[in-house]
Amino acid sequence: MKRKKIFTKDNFEVGTLIGFFLLSVMALTPNVNADEIKHKFKNPSFSGIGTASHYLTVENQEFSRKKEIEDALAAAKKAAEREADNTTLAKFIRNLESRIYAQMAKQLVESMFSNDEGVRFGSFVLEGSTVTYEVITNADGSEFIRMTIVAEDGSSTVIEIPIGTGYFGGDGSDGSGDGG
Repeated sequence: MKRKKIFTKDNFEVGTLIGFFLLSVMALTPNVNADEIKHKFKNPSFSGIGTASHYLTVENQEFSRKKEIEDALAAAKKAAEREADNTTLAKFIRNLESRIYAQMAKQLVESMFSNDEGVRFGSFVLEGSTVTYEVITNADGSEFIRMTIVAEDGSSTVIEIPIGTGYFGGDGSDGSGDGG
C-alpha cells in the first residue's frame, strides 16, 4: 500500500497563502460587537407599554373631532337663521307686526283714558296671554285702571294705573291738561 502525502510543497504554499490571507483580513477588520435582535411593537395596543396614555390620546382626538364638527354645524345653523332673518320679507313682517301692535296699544290707551264716555272694562288675548283691564273708582272718588296679564303658564301680573294725575300738558291747576 502506498501512502499518499498530504503535505506536499505545493499544498503547503497554498495553505500558507490562505492562512496569511485570513490573518490579514482579521487584522484589518475592526472589532464588531453584536447584540441580540429584539422585536418590539411601536403601537401600545400591541406592546402594552404606555397603553393607558395611548387610549387617552385617542379618546381626546375623537372628542376634539366631534366637538369641531358640532361647532361647525351650530355655526352653519346660526348663519342660516341670521340670513333668513335678514331677508326683505322678514324685515317687512317684523315692521308690520310692530306697527300693528303699536296701533293696538294706542287704541287701547285712548279708550281707557278718553275724556268722553270711555270703556270701563275689556279683555283681549295676545300671543296666548290674556290681558284684562277695568276702571275702578275708590271711595274718595279717585279712579285707577287695574290691568291684569295672565300668561299661558298661569302666572299673572297686575298693573294699577291712576287716572287724573300727571297733567302733562299744563300745571294741573287750570284743568287745561290732557287728563293724563
